[in-house]
Amino acid sequence: MIGKRIRMERIIDRKTNRTVIAPMDHGVSIGPIKGIVNISETIEGISKGGANAVLMHKGIIEQGHRGYGKDIGLIIHLSASTSLSPDPNNKVLVTSVEKAIQLGADAVSVHVNIGSETESEMLKELGEIAETCSQWGLPLLAMMYPRGEKITNEHDVELVKHAARVGSELGVDIVKTNYTGDPDSFKQVVEGALVPVVIAGGPKVDTDRELLEMVRDSLEVGGAGVAFGRNLFQAKSPQKITKAISEVVHNEMDVEEALKILD
Repeated sequence: MIGKRIRMERIIDRKTNRTVIAPMDHGVSIGPIKGIVNISETIEGISKGGANAVLMHKGIIEQGHRGYGKDIGLIIHLSASTSLSPDPNNKVLVTSVEKAIQLGADAVSVHVNIGSETESEMLKELGEIAETCSQWGLPLLAMMYPRGEKITNEHDVELVKHAARVGSELGVDIVKTNYTGDPDSFKQVVEGALVPVVIAGGPKVDTDRELLEMVRDSLEVGGAGVAFGRNLFQAKSPQKITKAISEVVHNEMDVEEALKILD
C-alpha cells in the first residue's frame, strides 16, 4: 500500500532500513521528569541530532511537533497507564487511530505487556488497532514486553522472542522490545519476529560506551535500530548522544568514533 510505504519512510530511513526513535511518553507513566519538562527544546535537540521520529501522547503534540527547526517523524502513542496505578502493567487505550491521523501522525504505537493479568484485553485491542491501521495505511509500532507475576527476568531470550513474535503475529509493522544482553541471544529475537525489531533503552545506562555498544551489538545481528527515551532526553546533550547513536545506526560508525562526538 503506497500510503503505508510513504509513512514508513517518515520513521524508517529508506536507505538503511533502520531507525532512531525517541519515545517521550513518560509524562503519563511517571510524570514530568527531567528532559521532558521543556519538551520543545528537547525535541529540537533530538531532531538536530538526526533522530527519525519522536513518540508522544496526543495532548502534548502542540508543545513540540513541529512548525520550527528540522522536521522529524511523529508517532502517536495510543495506550497508557501510570506508575501510581494498582496495576501499572495494565495499558488501556486513550485515543484512536483516527484521532492520530487527524493530528498528523506518521505512525501509531501500542504498549502490550505479555504475562500481565490483563494480557487478554491488551491483545484484543492490539489486534483491533492493527486492523484499523491496515485500513488507513498507517504503520503500527508495538511495544512488546514480558511483564507480569510469572515474569522473573524481562530480558530472558525465550520470553522476549515470544513477546516480539506475538506482535508480528497480530499484524504490527515494527516491534520495540528489550535487548537480551548479548548478540547471540538477541539474534533469536530478530529472526523470530519477522518484522523490524528496535531495542528499548530502559533506565538510563551508566556510560555512553555501554549504550553505544548495546546499539552496535543489536545491529550486527539484524536489529533495526533503537527506541530510546531517557537515554536520549536525560543525556547531558540530547543532540550529541542522538547524533552519536544515529551515526552508529545509519552509517555503521564504530563505537570509538561515535564517542568522539560526545567530547
